[in-house]
Amino acid sequence: MVDPAEVCVLVPTYDEAETIGEVVDRFREQGYGNVLVVDGGSTDGTRAVAEDHGARVMVQSGSGKGQAVREALESIDAPYVLMIDGDGTYRPEQADRMLEPLFAGRAEHVIGDRFADMEAGAMTRLNRVGNGLINRTFRFIHGSDYADILSGYRAFTRDSVRTMSLSADGFGIETEMAVECVKHGIPTTVVPITYEARPEESEANLRPFRDGAVIILTLYSMARTNNPLFYFGSVGALSTITGLGLAGYVAVEWFTRGISHEVIAVLSGVAVLFGVQLLMFGVLSDLIVTVNREQTAQFKRLAQAMNDDDVTLPIDDRDADGFDDVTDDATNDETETDDGRATSRTDGGAAEDDR
Repeated sequence: MVDPAEVCVLVPTYDEAETIGEVVDRFREQGYGNVLVVDGGSTDGTRAVAEDHGARVMVQSGSGKGQAVREALESIDAPYVLMIDGDGTYRPEQADRMLEPLFAGRAEHVIGDRFADMEAGAMTRLNRVGNGLINRTFRFIHGSDYADILSGYRAFTRDSVRTMSLSADGFGIETEMAVECVKHGIPTTVVPITYEARPEESEANLRPFRDGAVIILTLYSMARTNNPLFYFGSVGALSTITGLGLAGYVAVEWFTRGISHEVIAVLSGVAVLFGVQLLMFGVLSDLIVTVNREQTAQFKRLAQAMNDDDVTLPIDDRDADGFDDVTDDATNDETETDDGRATSRTDGGAAEDDR
């Protein structure tokens, strides 16, 4: 059972005055009163509209969606976070659907799949192609299928997001979250959602080519710690192939025309050696990452087992205050006489007050 009181709705915005009011109202109608709008310096009155409709408003210190999300997460105390764009393309009425896997304990991170139910005109053909390319690249590099890693509708536990190392400032924040889920083994599930067309009066902040290139580079750069064999191996393979190609050219020129290309021959040798070394380094790095993941998983299982077990210390011959009722040979009991004076008794004999 989803409890809205334990949820903070996080809405990063930039010039969303035309839609943010309705988004806040629809969440409040669903019982989600804790709505935090993080604004990136809007000039169209977004902050005032959000406040008028009952949302808490925070102005980010930097710029970009990623920086807004990272800064907001530092100030959120609620155990569950529901993140959504403020452009009116997602349905607040599907909030319970997004949060249910978290409250049921089946997942710690939930991604809303826009492609499961996308309205006509909600995404241009160019954006569809770009999203498909990025999702396939993610599956190829990081080995997991999250269907729609760029979705702006997400739910996650506060504890799980604190294990992530997030540094993206712009739209790469969703990509980083997806990779970090794979890297840290965070239980993640995908929920089908409805993706609606952006209202005509609202302008998109996404720049397909530039932001798409940034996301692809983010996927590749994060492979360094999540899939080092691909990260180093891809460059190593390219270098090796290039070196072999140059070596073949030199050999053909030598045997067919008698022309020697000493410089090219040296470069080909260097390229092959460099490529082989990178391949070896990638294999070793992959082994280290694999061992580290296995050890981390074992520590997590051990910690979970210790939390699940009720470990109690046996209470033998102890009173309610935790003190021994029976004294041992080295314990002195102090007794008080009728006139208030104290005497001491040990196992070697009893002292009596005859005075």
